[in-house]
Amino acid sequence: MSPPPWLRCTLKTRHPGPDFPSGGPGGRGGVQARAADRCPPSGAQGAPTSAPAVPPPPRVEPRRPACTPPAAQVLGRAWKPSHRKQHLSTDSSHLDSSLASRREPSEPPAWSCFGYPLSIFFIVVNEFCERFSYYGMRALLILYFQRFLGWNDNLGTAIYHTFVALCYLTPILGALIADSWLGKFKTIVSLSIVYTIGQVVIAVSSINDLTDFNHDGTPDSISVHVALSMIGLVLIALGTGGIKPCVSAFGGDQFEEGQEKQRNRFFSIFYLAINAGSLLSTIITPMLRVQVCGIHSKQACYPLAFGVPAALMAVSLIVFVIGSGMYKKVQPQGNIMSKVARCIGFAIKNRIRHRSKKFPKREHWLDWASEKYDERLISQIKMVTRVMFLYIPLPMFWALFDQQGSRWTLQATTMSGKIGIIEIQPDQMQTVNAILIVIMVPIVDAVVYPLIAKCGLNFTSLKKMTVGMFLASMAFVAAAIVQVEIDKTLPVFPKGNEVQIKVLNIGDSNMTVSFPGTTETYNQMSQPKDFMTFNVDNLSINISSTGSPVTPVTYNFESGHRHTLLVWAPSNYQVVKDGLNQKPEKGRNGIRFVNAFGESFNVTMDGEVYNNVSSHNASEYLFFSSGVKSFTINSPEISQPCGKEFKTPYLGFGSAFTYVITRKSDGCPEAKAFEDISPNTVSMALQIPQYFLLTCGEVVFSVTGLEFSYSQAPSNMKSVLQAGWLLTVAVGNIIVLIVAGAGQFSEQWAEYVLFAALLLVVCVIFAIMARFYTYINPAEVEAQFDKDDKEDYLEKSNPYAKLDSVSQTQM
Repeated sequence: MSPPPWLRCTLKTRHPGPDFPSGGPGGRGGVQARAADRCPPSGAQGAPTSAPAVPPPPRVEPRRPACTPPAAQVLGRAWKPSHRKQHLSTDSSHLDSSLASRREPSEPPAWSCFGYPLSIFFIVVNEFCERFSYYGMRALLILYFQRFLGWNDNLGTAIYHTFVALCYLTPILGALIADSWLGKFKTIVSLSIVYTIGQVVIAVSSINDLTDFNHDGTPDSISVHVALSMIGLVLIALGTGGIKPCVSAFGGDQFEEGQEKQRNRFFSIFYLAINAGSLLSTIITPMLRVQVCGIHSKQACYPLAFGVPAALMAVSLIVFVIGSGMYKKVQPQGNIMSKVARCIGFAIKNRIRHRSKKFPKREHWLDWASEKYDERLISQIKMVTRVMFLYIPLPMFWALFDQQGSRWTLQATTMSGKIGIIEIQPDQMQTVNAILIVIMVPIVDAVVYPLIAKCGLNFTSLKKMTVGMFLASMAFVAAAIVQVEIDKTLPVFPKGNEVQIKVLNIGDSNMTVSFPGTTETYNQMSQPKDFMTFNVDNLSINISSTGSPVTPVTYNFESGHRHTLLVWAPSNYQVVKDGLNQKPEKGRNGIRFVNAFGESFNVTMDGEVYNNVSSHNASEYLFFSSGVKSFTINSPEISQPCGKEFKTPYLGFGSAFTYVITRKSDGCPEAKAFEDISPNTVSMALQIPQYFLLTCGEVVFSVTGLEFSYSQAPSNMKSVLQAGWLLTVAVGNIIVLIVAGAGQFSEQWAEYVLFAALLLVVCVIFAIMARFYTYINPAEVEAQFDKDDKEDYLEKSNPYAKLDSVSQTQM
């Protein structure tokens, strides 16, 4: 593949520059100067033939390793870079060393299997274990913050998102260390050690007995646990973020030229390992958390739940180190980012300094740095800047993709998780994405792409990414359609200056209650009507009964809330603020108890305790998952023969009930349920199409983006470009915060449509940008530079050419 015009210019032309003459200070000389160096003057025609002619030495071509590891073994030795140098003249040894350090790995792979380097097996296993460790730990964080450290929802959520954002910012640091200092292998090993230490520290921080000196089940110094947790999270963010751009790029380094097909499939397998690890960890670690453990007091086993991810990270490190002898390790080339920044800065300043029309234009704005920097670096920066320019629209994809863990989960809380005989919790719907990834990656890679190729379609990387963005946009259109169906079933809650009131008659006679514009009669213990909505400024309520005077209700109703009016006599009432202004979160069910028994009692339900529910009053709502629940009523007024245990009917998803406890004629308690919020009726199965579309978009977008970022990056900037790719994820999350915060949509479906429209516009822009992108092979470009540099060195250092030139001049 021939280089594109903007690179051919760099390869062929060296600008003398306006400030420096050819060969001047800092200059590279012009085309003529370079041609003169390469082509010494030849002798005149008709020169005497008796002059002793000195034959030129045979041309020494730089040899590249052509044999694969098995072939090298057949030859009886493992291939080493030094074998190449044995065939070169001693005059060029210094140049050979320079070129080898630029482009050759320190060691090639020793084995291959089915055409793939065996070393990638260790890299894929390493990635699986690392992703299991990361996602398993992350799945526990919110509950750990709330239930162990005792933080409120806002603080826990803020720390959680800060940690996630830090994990996507540190890849830049890891890429700089890898490409400029340690190299990818040493960077992965070093930061994996830091990563493992961080996992161990956070596991230790969750040990309750660490500071529970009085053995009461509560840490005596919670600040110690907080400090250890923060140290562990910082180390984990540094480790996981630092190795993110290095592992995928290091895996790509293991392939030889001509193995593009195998390398593309490696990135698919690599992405499959990521999702397989995350899927298993999000299933296993919550199961470990609910186990009970402890030395002096038995509690939720956070040390075990955090300890398993720590052990998997240690396994990940060990597996990666075991494969050390098989890896190809590209050596770093110094502080490349510093060189890039200085080169770009010089090009901009030099262009501004020579903006006059008397100075000729140049092919590319970076060519204005050619007076000070060599063409190799300039061409590499051109490659990187062209790819980074394509990255500009990409954060919009991640802005939609990451909402499956927020907006789509919230959408699932308003749906029913009963799918046939299977029952799914709202936060478990996210596993659909991981399951579909495991299924779709092999199908797309082994079936879809080959079929497209057989149809003769040129389905390039950028076209795949464009299709992925379109599919993600359609996924949000599907989400909007589902949301419209959900909205038809949602209860109406008060807004602004409105209040909602429901009357519950827990007395022995019928009651009449008058509201502005209506009067209702309520029978004893009858199912009340739905909540009625009134303006709080014009609200007046009166209670009456046959033969009794009218009693006005005096209560300061709070606007924007629901209230329950408990009445048991014309002059006896109690107003209770419900505290539910939306469907219960995460699809749980709200349960509260009203005491019409006469004496205070306690209720224990599914491990939760309602303490001291006073007479003619209501408890707060507590929330429970779906299913049949048992509850026990405890009161000294309940006689021994009376039954104290009761069962609820099946609780669905997102409902709320009030259980009124009354006294029967024999003095025993009786429970009667009243529905406050109806359970969800729209099935979560309707979310599967939007998850399917988003997953298909992710497969063709994310997997392809990883491979594209690697294939289009020069050898010394592959980790940096991978870090730039990961940075688009962080920017995408910021876009979500901006759009969601600025939009303030009254209808959720409208926000989904907005995001879908934004991504569709970005998709069109990206398609236009991709249309003008020219694919290159950085290895071929760098090989051409190596060849040119080698020829220059050999011709300049060849004494025979100079002797031949002098003798011909004298003759």
